[in-house]
Amino acid sequence: MTAGGLHGREPEEEAIAELLAGARAGASSSLVLRGEPGIGKTALLDHAAAAAGGMRLLRGTGIEFEAELPFSGLQLLVRPALGSLAALPGPQREALEAAFGLGPAAGAEPMLVGLAVLSLLAEHAGETGLLCLVDDAQWLDGASRDALVFAARRLHAEGVAMIFAARDGEGSFPSSGLPELRLSGLAPAAAAALLDRHPLAPAVRHRLLAEAGGNPLALLELPVALAAEGGGAFPPGALPLTGRLQLAFHGRISRMPESCQSLLLVAAAEETGELAVILPAAAALGAAVEDLSCAERAGLVLRGDADGTTIRFRHPLIRAAVYQRAPLGQRLAVHRALAAVLGSPGHADRRAWHLAAAATGTDEQAAAALEHTAARALGRSGHEAAAAAYERAARLSADPAAKARREALAAEAALEAGDLGRARALGDRAARRLDGAPAVNARISHVRALADFWQGSYSTAHRSLLDGAELVRDSDPGRAAVLLIQAVHTSWYLGERQLAATLDRLAGLPLDDADPLAPVGPYLAHLDRGRRERPPPLGDVLAAVRRRGRAPDQALTILCGAALALGQDADAYELATVLAAGHRARGGAGRLPTVLFFMAEGEIFTGRHLDALATATEALGLARDTGQRQWVSQFGSVLAHLDAARGEEEACRRNAEEGLAGAAPGTVSPGAPWAHWSLGLLDLGLGRAEAALTRFERLTREPMRHHICATRSTPDLVESAVRVGAPERAAEPLARFERWAGSVRQPWADALVLRCRGLLAAADDRAEACYTAALELHDREGRPLEYARTALLYGEWLRRARRKAEARGPLDDALEVFDRLGMRPWAERARGELTATGAPARGPGPAGGTAAGLTPQELQITRLAAQGLSNRDIAAQLFLSHRTVGYHLYKAYPKLGVASRSELREVADRLGV
Repeated sequence: MTAGGLHGREPEEEAIAELLAGARAGASSSLVLRGEPGIGKTALLDHAAAAAGGMRLLRGTGIEFEAELPFSGLQLLVRPALGSLAALPGPQREALEAAFGLGPAAGAEPMLVGLAVLSLLAEHAGETGLLCLVDDAQWLDGASRDALVFAARRLHAEGVAMIFAARDGEGSFPSSGLPELRLSGLAPAAAAALLDRHPLAPAVRHRLLAEAGGNPLALLELPVALAAEGGGAFPPGALPLTGRLQLAFHGRISRMPESCQSLLLVAAAEETGELAVILPAAAALGAAVEDLSCAERAGLVLRGDADGTTIRFRHPLIRAAVYQRAPLGQRLAVHRALAAVLGSPGHADRRAWHLAAAATGTDEQAAAALEHTAARALGRSGHEAAAAAYERAARLSADPAAKARREALAAEAALEAGDLGRARALGDRAARRLDGAPAVNARISHVRALADFWQGSYSTAHRSLLDGAELVRDSDPGRAAVLLIQAVHTSWYLGERQLAATLDRLAGLPLDDADPLAPVGPYLAHLDRGRRERPPPLGDVLAAVRRRGRAPDQALTILCGAALALGQDADAYELATVLAAGHRARGGAGRLPTVLFFMAEGEIFTGRHLDALATATEALGLARDTGQRQWVSQFGSVLAHLDAARGEEEACRRNAEEGLAGAAPGTVSPGAPWAHWSLGLLDLGLGRAEAALTRFERLTREPMRHHICATRSTPDLVESAVRVGAPERAAEPLARFERWAGSVRQPWADALVLRCRGLLAAADDRAEACYTAALELHDREGRPLEYARTALLYGEWLRRARRKAEARGPLDDALEVFDRLGMRPWAERARGELTATGAPARGPGPAGGTAAGLTPQELQITRLAAQGLSNRDIAAQLFLSHRTVGYHLYKAYPKLGVASRSELREVADRLGV
């Protein structure tokens, strides 16, 4: 036995000690303990609580029977910390109050609650540090689980330690990104030592050691059960260990007085452990407070808090044994009694679930109560709980139309919760019931399509959207427009033919001119490469939308991508920035990666690689935290492009591989276009022109040739073709690029056309005219990277024409930009060309990519601090705690050569931070 009182758990105790030491020193970390029931997870949580010393402690548990109540587990965990609510920023405080039913439903984004939890834990940690313990985490309600995991992933410098205990193979507790420790059975010597406290016959002892498999709870409880049965061995059989433990606990329970058993069953069915609820319900079943004493003496229940107002079961398996082995009739009676006690408006959700649990067939009263519960859950961002409530309400519905409507609502809520398989199944089920209700079927089609799209089934998703739009084309053109605008997005991944056909359908809608979406379709129509007229500025389209009302954010987001495809980079970036600010203000971490993608694209296209690195790094972290595989793929490829520009081959290939992974049969992965461009750019920069050309040519074929990356990489393809002596391989892609540039009529696009013509020009005077005209346009448009790329080609052309002195000017200009951006291969190429002109040899310039060596997160935080934002304001924008913001500023100051915030603005401006 160790000093902490546990047998054979020295490595686990050391891991916990390290976690606590870090929290006391101001660092934060988390740990997930996994293992089978009874393996010692709860004992290790008890050990951690005892070892916490003067640290503050929050402790909670997930309860299987109450997993449908949104934020119930979270509220029970953080209840002692609610005194710190007033210190939270207003939107976070309101979101958390709404989640707990302490204030009006705010309709906030789900991740805003997670950010509020992070801030609350940071506040409650104070100077002593904080330990949060969550047992049976696999049974947490979905809203609580998501908020806690979001907070745990973003802990850094708050002095908070979080430990989750979760069973193997039961429930769902995603710990991706969190450190994990898997518990196995005790070693033979430790198991034998734990069993030594029981006098057993050698044969019984041997069998117990064999059957327990090192499970500590089995070693402690099975001997007690044997003794109660007269000391004999368990009969042979294939009963699993968990079942044997439940049987052992149930044997002890069954020897309690009947009234005590009734009280225990009420406690097992009521998640809060509140005696103010348990005792009145138990009284209706003939039990009284005195019946609690025998359960306490037997060690089945413990006092839940210091003031004695709650109780808890000593081990989750005791609760399970009490509930699962009770006869059905008794369980129904208990739920009816609890529903009767929970009659106040504040208990409406718990009452609804108890009514549902007491139902034995269809029950419209219970179904209606659950539908109201689901609506309240949606108002509190509890989408998973809402889906469960709507689905259960549908099962209790006698009317087929009500059943289908509730299934459709359940499908929509499941989709918002990210449970794509469940959303698809519910949508399929509802669709079979409502053949005659086009409006509801259209909503169902939308749900099924989005579920398929996010799972990579682009073709199936596209067909569902078209079918749904057709159902309401005449009766509700506005709804049809929403579906077809989404279909433009799905068709983008299928090819030009599908895109053109979808745009034709959108154009043919009988949409009222007063509808806010009316200006969107004509603008999107310019995505058809067959169009020749110049698209209107995005700003004009947005103004026309606003005059008619408010368009869905989803449609505005698609306009960002369309504007980039139409060459309106500045307008697209401005709209994406506005949308991102709105998502940050609402705590929309889940929706933020989409618009950050368009921001990062705009930053790359205009040569702001430092900005793009900060944007893409933040967005990739958010995409991983919120489980958005599509955007993980996209941002991996975007980061690969920045790696390629810097010549970092290993990092580029690693990130591009992530972008290429996960393609469904017959489709490309979301990040494939950027990945191919990135790998081609890497090869081109490192002098491997043939490999680069092959990579770029893949982008010229379906289903990628209409993608933004295929268009924007054409000048790189032309350069590669010229370098390998095969300019004819660039003819068709360049002709296509010229047609596109002619339709979008952007000066920067015209400059790229001139650069390509200069590369291909046979006559000297023609080439020079193209290069000089291109440089003038680049300079006017403020695109330094494109200026540098063209200046390098012009300088190389001048040197080959033996005009070495003239070549030095453009080559010097190019080298300065490449060095500043950290584009090592391109800088070396410019440096070599300068040497060939007879200029003195020049060493490498300062390393680029991060200002003064700042990490991307330090860069973001420093920029916001230089704008005058407080640590709390910055934390709210970046989904961090204010203590983490302070930590990063503390690390950034020495790198910038400043000692305080007051010096930051001047230095930031000077260094380009």
